[in-house]
Amino acid sequence: MTHANALTTHTLGFPRIGERRVLKWALESHWRGDSPKETLLDIGRTVRRQVLDDHAAAHITRPPVGDFSFYDHVADTALLFGQIPSRFQSTANTLENLFSLGRGRQIDGRNVAPLAMKKWLNSNYHYLVPELEADQPVVLDAARYLDLVREALTITPDAKPVLLGPLSFLWFSRGLDEPGRLAKAEALSLAYQQLLTELKALGVSWVQIDEPILTLDLPLAWLKAFEPTYHRLKVPGIKLLLTTYFGDLNGNIALAAGLPVDGLHIDATTTSDLIAVADRLPDYKVLSVGIIDGRSIWRADLGAILTRLAPVHARLQDRLWLAPSCSLLHVPLDATLETRLPPFLRKNLSYARQKLNELNLLARGLTEGWDAIALELNQAASARTELDNRLGRRDPQLRRKTDIIATQSPDRAEPFTQRAAAQQARFNLPLLPTTTIGSFPQTHEIRAARKAFKNNEITADTYETHMKAEIAQVIKAQEAIGLDALVHGEAERNDMVEYFGEQLDGFAFTQEGWVQSYGSRCVKPPIIWGDIRRPRPMTVTWSSYAQSLTPLPVKGMLTGPVTILFWSFVRDDLSREDVCYQIAEALRAEISDLAAAGIGMIQVDEPAFREGLPLRQKDWPAYLTWAVRAFKHAVSGAPSDVQIHTHMCYSEFNDIIASIAALDADVITIETTRSNMQLLDAFAEFAYPNAIGPGIYDIHAPQIPTEPEIEARVRLALAKVPASRLWINPDCGLKTRNWAEVTPSLTAMVAVARRLRSDLD
Repeated sequence: MTHANALTTHTLGFPRIGERRVLKWALESHWRGDSPKETLLDIGRTVRRQVLDDHAAAHITRPPVGDFSFYDHVADTALLFGQIPSRFQSTANTLENLFSLGRGRQIDGRNVAPLAMKKWLNSNYHYLVPELEADQPVVLDAARYLDLVREALTITPDAKPVLLGPLSFLWFSRGLDEPGRLAKAEALSLAYQQLLTELKALGVSWVQIDEPILTLDLPLAWLKAFEPTYHRLKVPGIKLLLTTYFGDLNGNIALAAGLPVDGLHIDATTTSDLIAVADRLPDYKVLSVGIIDGRSIWRADLGAILTRLAPVHARLQDRLWLAPSCSLLHVPLDATLETRLPPFLRKNLSYARQKLNELNLLARGLTEGWDAIALELNQAASARTELDNRLGRRDPQLRRKTDIIATQSPDRAEPFTQRAAAQQARFNLPLLPTTTIGSFPQTHEIRAARKAFKNNEITADTYETHMKAEIAQVIKAQEAIGLDALVHGEAERNDMVEYFGEQLDGFAFTQEGWVQSYGSRCVKPPIIWGDIRRPRPMTVTWSSYAQSLTPLPVKGMLTGPVTILFWSFVRDDLSREDVCYQIAEALRAEISDLAAAGIGMIQVDEPAFREGLPLRQKDWPAYLTWAVRAFKHAVSGAPSDVQIHTHMCYSEFNDIIASIAALDADVITIETTRSNMQLLDAFAEFAYPNAIGPGIYDIHAPQIPTEPEIEARVRLALAKVPASRLWINPDCGLKTRNWAEVTPSLTAMVAVARRLRSDLD
């Protein structure tokens, strides 16, 4: 039941992959051709209905609609307004075109590349980057979107449509320079006005418009564009809630508060003075306070939050709205599904459904008084005390060690030029050496064996025999293809972070902690709840076995400290810097053991390195200092003839290239295919001193690259990187592909490298 004086509660978005990832399986079945589009559409409707039911059960006033996507909401926005590159030969807002944007397609026998992917601000969600063309008209094609709204309104008349704001859409796009993108703002805002008019006709009263770029350091021209843009799109009779998240508005508070909208949402987890924001708002506007951390899986401290909200509530009364800080897309769906976690952890978790209940409790606490929710407050406090007192939560000896790490500037024993000479003497690599990023296809047989072992259905010896057979097959396949530096394929690894967390103290693992990364791809981050130690070697046995099968070098594969940190759900009682140093100390010991076992190449992946970068440049130096220090602490003990590789993906490197160079990895591999090698410009302009392996084919799309496509990209790379320091490799790991795609793709890659190697010689 609702409460007479209840405050308005809402969410900015909700997990869209469904319970037990039902939409993932439906998407992949449809893409394989195993199920028709109608089945996929039915499952989408079921997922959306469940979202509305969840909000109703928690008495949330305004659930979201329009945040759902079958692939990515940014790509949906591009389709909504007809901003599709001409190479796709269609701008129609259809499901098929959405999948083409994410997965590519074939037209007249040629591969049409998908849109590039990029991390959504400083999250691990990957969005499809719209490509704008100057002569592409802005044309509203709203049928698919309006159908979603009609569907929701028949169930919940107070449903709140969600739109990515026009200026954030343009900012996150590419294809035109900044003035060129801003030039589209007028036409785009008029199309938004047309859409809002259609929403008004459906009976919509409030619309949420996301403008997260207001938390960035925006150029003056972009800041000046907000007021005319929002004046153009305003429609009398429909109210707009402007939403920002992931950061503080800082100097943009006055701008945001003064825009012709009816409400402002702020991320209160990054905003310290709520009263200061409230005082900036005109009396007719609502303030939506994102008070529940939408990216944390930990139960909220409701007592502390109520204390913080009380003066704001006294000031605003019913003009105060309560919400999570951001879309709940970034957390798993339901903590009650975690039946295998120990009670001391399970009682402290809050996933998306639990956060809805927390919002309702906060609204009741403010309007009915603390006594109305005293039981829940006491339960939360008791659960947290039990966690804090748990053995393993704090290790004084380890904390003294990490205090020392924080004062150091660790370096390899010799500079890169001397290390490179020692490594070449050891490996005798050819010009343009070829390799892969690490993983090979995770077949049904591999997953079945791993599951059987985890469920105690097979013995450890049987499991080891199966994994060794897979490793031997991968080594043999790479030798046949002709790669120069091999990998063992990572058959034994379920995930590049969870695998290591399972072998480190201080981690816990969920059954259903899945979060969407992109499209149908989901990740299940481990939980860091205690201090982190390595009780035993983690990868040495598998790497040593693989190396014993071949005279070619086999890379040892590790996930770096920054990535393990950011791709985990991190404890909230210790700084991320300190947690990262704990991980780095564990990896340092692992690298020492790998080197002692004769592993001469060790790859320490850091795809999350830029993801951790704060949104405001004033906060960058502190983060970059400790992130670089953690990586270097992990690798600096390696002998000079041990070649340290690292891998990064979907990042813009220009503004942090000096820090990437400071990592001093012997070889860095980066994803560059979807940008057509443009991401390599930062390394060329900086004169990056170490070796580089720009990805020359996209592993996230099912298309098999041709030799001419690969050669064109390698030649672009050769124009920017000396051949003596250029490696040839795919964009990323091959885990999600199948052998029918992998073998011809790598074969073409090796053929191109050998042909160009001969030309260069």
